[in-house]
Amino acid sequence: MIGPSSQISKILLTLLFLLIIFYIFMDIELYLRVHNYAIDRNYHTNDSTAIFTTSSEPSNSPSDPSKTLKLPTVAKEPSYEETTWISCDINPLCHITVKAILLDHTNHYVFAPLATIFDNVVEISRSTFITPNMISFFHVGVACVSGKLVSSDSLGYRRLGVLLFQIRTFLDDLDGHVARVRKHIRGERSEIGTSGYYIDGLCDGLGCIALLLGMFFYLKNNPPRRGYSIIPMSESKSEPTTATMIPKMKATTRKVAKNVISFTGQLLLSSTAWNRYIAVYQNMLEREDISSSQYQCQNYVFKSTLFFCVAWMWRIVNVHALLHCVLLSIFCDKLWDFLRAIRYSGYIILLVAICLTEMHILEAQNYIFNSAACSNISL
Repeated sequence: MIGPSSQISKILLTLLFLLIIFYIFMDIELYLRVHNYAIDRNYHTNDSTAIFTTSSEPSNSPSDPSKTLKLPTVAKEPSYEETTWISCDINPLCHITVKAILLDHTNHYVFAPLATIFDNVVEISRSTFITPNMISFFHVGVACVSGKLVSSDSLGYRRLGVLLFQIRTFLDDLDGHVARVRKHIRGERSEIGTSGYYIDGLCDGLGCIALLLGMFFYLKNNPPRRGYSIIPMSESKSEPTTATMIPKMKATTRKVAKNVISFTGQLLLSSTAWNRYIAVYQNMLEREDISSSQYQCQNYVFKSTLFFCVAWMWRIVNVHALLHCVLLSIFCDKLWDFLRAIRYSGYIILLVAICLTEMHILEAQNYIFNSAACSNISL
């Protein structure tokens, strides 16, 4: 039972089930949107409408605007923005990017639209006082309070800590949204190499450390038992024997530390791989210094079912998805069971995902940047 009463438990389970159904529905809509509509490659809102050329060779003089290579349009593909009835300001399916497809469900479908709505109401992006980095540092403080609550003996306080950490995740989306709005960038993109990119990563890491410490101290102070032993007991030989269930010894602090460290390693591995693949795929599928045929091959790969499957795989195993799972286990008072279940299997799943993604990257790069393979492609 995950609530103070069976009725609350049923309500929470129903909400979780509906949320999963919503994610599945949105994934289907995302797949149809990618395959049936044009992918907008103009990521900056302040860019003027470009006149595209079909030159097969990139310009040798990028400083001359009249000679800079422009990406060709795919005329036969309809625009999603013209067909959707939901405003693209809050519709997560409008501005499709590599990072958006690799992003976990909760951040992409829930927190990102909420961050836009919140910014539209409060207008943080127009403020000259509040900066994205200030939001990042603030959500580190929220994570610290969350970690303290998660270490509590009270299930109610631990659940409050889970809610606070989800607020931290929302603030993490908000700082990225504000930064992109001020740079006139549409859609989810990682500005790799900028100071904001590294500060955001540092603050995310500190927030995760606070949560992990809270998990460790809770399990250390409340070590789970390994199970129960059935011991027959009888006061005399003439009396019938009765079985009594006696709890086994509690898990030691060392075993608690091993499971928490194992999960920490999975977070590090997932985060490192996920950020690497965002950078690699952005450079491969969203770069602009390409020929016309390579541009068509980019779209072909972007719209392929194989790439969508690889990206969807990372939607459920990236670092944010793992954090959502552990937070759910804390909320349901099943933290120890969750950590034991993924102690080894989590690494196996991540290594399989990494191997499959590396193979796809090698094939996609060879396909896009091999002019002989792309010369006859027509989308």
